[in-house]
Amino acid sequence: MEPEWTPGALARMLGVSPNTLRTWDRRYGLGPTVRQDGRHRRYSEGDERRLRRMVALIASGMSTAAAAAIARGESASQAPSVAVEPFSPAAAVRGFRRAAARLDAPLMRELARRLIAEHDVATAWEEVFTPVLVELGAGSAIEVEHMASASIQHALRQIPAARERGRLPVLLACAPDEQHTLPLDALAAVLSEQGCAHRSLGARVPAPALVKAVDQLRPAVTVVWAHTEVLAGLVPLDDLLASGHTTVVVAGPGWQSVPPDVRQVSSLREAVTVVSELSGIAALST
Repeated sequence: MEPEWTPGALARMLGVSPNTLRTWDRRYGLGPTVRQDGRHRRYSEGDERRLRRMVALIASGMSTAAAAAIARGESASQAPSVAVEPFSPAAAVRGFRRAAARLDAPLMRELARRLIAEHDVATAWEEVFTPVLVELGAGSAIEVEHMASASIQHALRQIPAARERGRLPVLLACAPDEQHTLPLDALAAVLSEQGCAHRSLGARVPAPALVKAVDQLRPAVTVVWAHTEVLAGLVPLDDLLASGHTTVVVAGPGWQSVPPDVRQVSSLREAVTVVSELSGIAALST
């Protein structure tokens, strides 16, 4: 038997008020469809999916009327009067923040996936994900920030990796003891989106392991992320440069100064541009 919800229970799940559900029922026909003898109407699993999609569309910046039409499954020809509003980063940030406050991971993953699909990784990262994470990191509970980060990471990692052809263009790695992998996940997602092959060593890569990986894989470019100066100081830059197998690019706020032969980038778009230049692959659009 499919699950059924009262208006109050479903409203709590979606993070809206019961009055909002009643309004959506009256205006847009998105009400409960299950009725049993002697009982009030209940929302079915299908109703819940439609309304959750509507919440996600509104949170991504779409008007309520446009979101309702899409949630009902209408095409543009069926609903010619409905126009999708221009992308609003501020609205998307507000929607994502509200979902994070409720620890609604399914909605956050859906919002992140939709933003990437409808725009691109760089736009979603710079205009929505980064502002949300900065705001949550400044004042929210740890569990809220962590669940938001995990939801964004999940969406970023859904982008299929590009095929490797010949020499590996890019190797991604975190500094020793560096646990913040999300910025590298964003870079990896843009590279995948643009068809640039890469491999990632992930978090907390010991210095000897990084040097060994570079010696073995000989990537055209090695990108190393560090978010503090202490962690950046643990990266074996001299050994990486001495190997002669790769061009080293460093990213993150931890890098205060770097050797002349090391390239430093300060944003996602700059990282993509530099990787494109140094790896010899076709220029990537950002």
